[in-house]
Order: sequence, then C-alpha cells, then structure tokens
Amino acid sequence: MRIEKMSVTDSIKNVIPPIHPEGYKFIAIFFVASVILGWVWDPLFWVGLVLTVWCALFFRDPARVTPVNDDYVISPADGKVSHVGKVVPPAELGLGEEPIMRVSIFMNVFNCHINRAPVRGKIRNIIYRKGEFLNAELDKASSENERNSLVLESPHGLLAVVQIAGLVARRIVCFAEQGDKLAIGERFGLIRFGSRLDVYVPGQPTVSVSVGQTAIGGETVIARYDDQATAPVTRVG
Repeated sequence: MRIEKMSVTDSIKNVIPPIHPEGYKFIAIFFVASVILGWVWDPLFWVGLVLTVWCALFFRDPARVTPVNDDYVISPADGKVSHVGKVVPPAELGLGEEPIMRVSIFMNVFNCHINRAPVRGKIRNIIYRKGEFLNAELDKASSENERNSLVLESPHGLLAVVQIAGLVARRIVCFAEQGDKLAIGERFGLIRFGSRLDVYVPGQPTVSVSVGQTAIGGETVIARYDDQATAPVTRVG
C-alpha cells in the first residue's frame, strides 16, 4: 500500500486559503504601516500586524463546491440573508415595474468578499450607479446606495445581481464585461470592506433560505425552480 507524503507547502495551502490578487497591495500597505508604527511605539506593531492578518483574510479566495444545475440559484457571496421577498426592482435593471423575488446577502467585514454568479448566463448589461453609502443592511440601500448591476440572460429569464456599497465599503470591483458568459458560481467581482448583494430572481422560484440564515457564496442554494430536481453535478472552483 502506497502512502503519499504531503509536502509542507501542500499542508500550508490546506490551512491558509489563497488570496485574491486584488488584495496584495492592501496587505502590503497594512504591513508597511505596521512597521512604521512599530518604530514609534513597539506595541503598535503588533496591533498593525493583527490588522494585516485581518486584511489578508478579507481578501481570501477559497475554492467552493458549486452545484451545477440550471434549476438552482446560488448565493453570490458569503454573508447573512438580510431580506427575502417580492419588490419592484430598480428601474435601471429593465426588469419591469411588477414586484419580483429579491434575496439580499449582507457581508460584514469578516466575510469572504468574492462575488460569484448566482446562475449560468450571458451578461446582457452592466449598469453602474453613483449613490449614497448608507448601512447596507437598510432596505433603502437597494435604491439609494452606490451600486453595480449585472443583468444575466439565465435559463429562466432575465436575472439581476447587484453589488451594493455599504457604510464602510467604498470600492466596487467587477471583473466581468458586457457580453461575457458566466458559469454558475464563477467569480465576477468583489466589494472592499463590507457590503451587500441583491439577487432579483425571475419567474416563480421557491426560495430556499430565510432571513438571518448564513449563506456561503458559490454553494448555498437560495432559490430553485424545481422542487423535484435531482442531485446536481458539482464543480470545485
């Protein structure tokens, strides 16, 4: 019987999640600031070092096991489900004036902030809107805060996922472009330092989460179109 030895590098990778490249410069800034503060007063170095570790964790980008099923809508981010219910979508989305299902995920400063596509689809439109920086947990943040919206042509109609800046977040990052085809669970952006994502789900889906529940981006099924759907194929990424 052959026993494969795990290298030190492999062991570290299993414990420490990879960091998204977007975070490298911020981690470097935090560390340099820690060293400078340490020259002023030694204890400040350790305070800065703790904040540097937090910054690295903020930009962590772990692999996720995504259910690949066109009848599933998955959470676009890690966080707490802060709203579930039908609302009239923002006019810029072009989804009509009738209420449709919206599921909101609030990310605090300790959550992983990578954003993932909730469904498979082609990006019909990307709309950026300047706005306020209200607490992202407030319902009015959907229409008043700075936001970036992706409208996807999904297997069940037009679906929108909206990146909303919050009280602390000041930078929305979107890697995708109009016309791109996204796989379910594929990374498309992130928001720095606390925020929220709204998912406007078309048709008559069955919501699979409730307010207060913790969701895992790329894994948690937040809505589904077929209650009798068979177990989906999964993809790690």
